[in-house]
This record gives sequence, C-alpha cells and structure tokens, in this order.
Amino acid sequence: MEAVSYTAQWTAAARALESERPDNLFRDPYARMLAGETGFTLLERYAGAGTVPFLAVRTKYLDEAALAAVSARSARQVVFVAAGMDTRAWRLAWPADTVVYELDRPALLDAKRHLLDDAPAPSVSVRRAVAVDLAGNWSGDLIEAGFNPDEPTVWVMEGLLFFLSEEAIRRLLKTLRVLSADGSVLVGDMASRASITNPLARGFLAALREDGVPWQFGSDEPEEFLRSCEWEPVEAVQPGEGSAAFDRWPYQVVPRSVPRVPRSFLFMAEPVR
Repeated sequence: MEAVSYTAQWTAAARALESERPDNLFRDPYARMLAGETGFTLLERYAGAGTVPFLAVRTKYLDEAALAAVSARSARQVVFVAAGMDTRAWRLAWPADTVVYELDRPALLDAKRHLLDDAPAPSVSVRRAVAVDLAGNWSGDLIEAGFNPDEPTVWVMEGLLFFLSEEAIRRLLKTLRVLSADGSVLVGDMASRASITNPLARGFLAALREDGVPWQFGSDEPEEFLRSCEWEPVEAVQPGEGSAAFDRWPYQVVPRSVPRVPRSFLFMAEPVR
C-alpha cells in the first residue's frame, strides 16, 4: 500500500484498543486483524497524550452521526470517502435497504478484501468497494458503481482532511456537493490550524513527514471554512463537548474564544443550495 494508506492501520490499532476495554464506546471485532503489526508500530511511533482517546471519540461520534442521518433523512446511500480500514459496513446496524460505497486507493481496498476474506458477511445488505484516486476525477466511477446523485446521501469523511492541501480539500468538497441531492449530509473531522503549528507536537508532526504523510491542513474556524466550500454546518464540536462527550475525553475542553489552542473538530454539514 502507499504510505498514506498505512495510517488506516494506525487508526485500526486504536480501535482495537478501545474495543478491548470493558467500558468500550464501540466494539470492532476486526480492528486488531486489520491493524496488524504495522498498525501498532505506527500507533506507538505517533503516540501522543490524546491520540487513542481522540480516535475512540471520533469513531463513536461518526458511528452515531451516520446512523442518525440515515434514519432521520431516509438516506439509503452511504459513502465512505477514503474508507481505509473502516468496518462500519460490517459492524453497524444499517437499515435493510442501505447501500454502502467505500472509496479508496486500489491497493488498500485489495489488502482489506484479502484480510476480511474469512470474516462474516457485512451487516449492510449491499457494500460496494470503488477503487479511485480521490485527487482525480472519480465521480464517474462512483456513479458507474450504482450511486444515484438524485438520492440523498450520507457522506462520511474520517481522518482525511489533515493530509490534503487546502486546494485539494476545496475541490473534493465541491465534488461532494455537486453529487448531493436534497437531504444529504456530510460528517467528518478537521484539525485546527494551531494543531499543525503547535511546538509541543513537533515530534509527532516530524514523524508523519518522515513517513511521507505530513499534515497539511487545519482551520481554526471550521464553520467558516465549510461555508466557503458550500457546505452549511449543522454543528462543529470538540471531543469532550456536546454530542462528542461520551465520558472518554480526559482533558478539559478549552472554549473556542481562547486563541491558538490545538483542537480537533467533529462536524456535520448540509450542502448549500
């Protein structure tokens, strides 16, 4: 797999640790297998005080947000943008007629398919893996796989925006908006600008650069950034507050009014019409 794809195994390792807690927020029975030795090595290499709890909170938030959006909006198309080693198609209780699309690089999807060959069938009735380069023109591939842009869609974009340039993010979000019918929703996460300039994170950020996966983007005003990309925020919360509390985040949530604080945001947005 390409270097950027190995970060998916890092995330899977964190999900495995959370799943094995007696008070887990979720249970991903496939995470340890998908993480492999590489995932746990990277988890140790990129270790930070908040890494594992953040990934646990992020997973739980997006689990709940995606399921709630499918139910509330009668959306039966779910698209995981840069799906990585995500297993929501297997482990979440989707409505019977839901179709899940997983977009990612061909090598990653092939590796995931081989690793899950002996796993039970996905819980979702239809799962379609679509091999694409998200930096290119991929919408035709998704439509060819059966996606209907005239039907509402739940887009899930997890752990992706850190690694893209602002230009690439704007292009990607525009493509998602064009493909989004009324009733669609986008859920995802975003770092603050301070997170990628924080002196205390130099070791972590340097390790990512050395491994060919540098963090490139962050915004201290996620709502404004989403609006500028023609997505209207429903919410943007930090781990530990509001709908992203879950009694797992070990730190005090610093008010947004305090500047230059490294933050992570979990968001839900609707396409601007």
